Amino acid sequence: MATIAVLGTLDSKGEEHAYVARIIRERGHEPLLIDVGSGDEPLVKPDITREEVAAAAGLDLAPLIAKHDRGECVVAMSQAAPVMLAKLAAEGRIEGVISLGGGGGTAIATAAMRALPIGFPKLMVSTLASGNTGHYLGTKDIVMMPSIVDVAGLNRLSRLIFARAAGAICGMVETRVDESSGKPLVVASMFGNTTACVTEAKRIIEEAGYEVLVFAATGAGGRAMESLIESGMVAGILDITTTEWADELVGGSLTAGPERMDAAAKAKVPVVVAPGCLDMVNFGERAAVPEKFAGRTFYIHNPQVTLMRTTPAECAELGRILAEKANAYTAPAAILIPRKAISVISAEGQPFHDAAADEALRNAIVENSRQPVEEFELEINDPAFARACAERLLSMMGR
Repeated sequence: MATIAVLGTLDSKGEEHAYVARIIRERGHEPLLIDVGSGDEPLVKPDITREEVAAAAGLDLAPLIAKHDRGECVVAMSQAAPVMLAKLAAEGRIEGVISLGGGGGTAIATAAMRALPIGFPKLMVSTLASGNTGHYLGTKDIVMMPSIVDVAGLNRLSRLIFARAAGAICGMVETRVDESSGKPLVVASMFGNTTACVTEAKRIIEEAGYEVLVFAATGAGGRAMESLIESGMVAGILDITTTEWADELVGGSLTAGPERMDAAAKAKVPVVVAPGCLDMVNFGERAAVPEKFAGRTFYIHNPQVTLMRTTPAECAELGRILAEKANAYTAPAAILIPRKAISVISAEGQPFHDAAADEALRNAIVENSRQPVEEFELEINDPAFARACAERLLSMMGR
């Protein structure tokens, strides 16, 4: 028997959540009703009250409810529910979560679900489960199921949808995955311009008995990698392609946000960092590049992707950022620099070759890093550099 959180605004959708709780109980599991409403009194008795949810995040709900500002209440619950749900999961008190909602309920419940680790069963039945759901999902494996009709009472169709959803979450918690024989996980960041390096390093690390998951450094890929690192499932990090920081700094289209490279500090796992593709900022088609960048050096990667070369000043700042991010790591870490090229197109004779920019990047890393810095008179995609990165990470992980 598993305990499944049934989280929702029980003042407006109590009947619906109670129905789901009943189906879960009939399947042999224990529902835990959690109220995140902020209007009238809940229509069904919750196991965890809205006041308890708010208190978990140090919030006093009463003044907000008294103001009758629904927007403020939704924001408050979107902050408190993740704290409560993460606490329940960490304590082993819940093994899955399901919610039903419209706009407000979906915002609150998916915020809470995003606080849970990858692999933890999460199911959101929503009126908004179509179109762009990226801001609800974030980088987590939340299943969003269309409610078809509004979550507004029980009828012939809603009972069918909600019952199927209850069955789905029960099936998710009942399904066990045997990871006892699984290999330790290593994650790696890759771009087209570092593919040869990461592919070779991956081969070496996998031959040593690890499983390597490769994430494309496309913004979403970097965020997903960070999320997996935070989950505690990762034994080592091969962060060869830190290019998303160039987009974050300069204003490109593939930024992973200012938290990129932070997860390793929280997870305390060994890391090898390289300045892969920090020579480039990504934009869409050439006509979409902002006018303020007129006169810069560009490379048309394909009709939909335009790359812009980073300047010496930008590279100096990127080197400082890279070093300071790595300085926060408490597990073994090292920064490896390929002096001859940090991407395919920054090598001598290639469109983005800029010795002054590369030197500014290198100097900033060396001057600001408190982690070991190793330099190689190689291009980033040289098999010897790939081997150096792989061997360094293997040594830090203890093979």
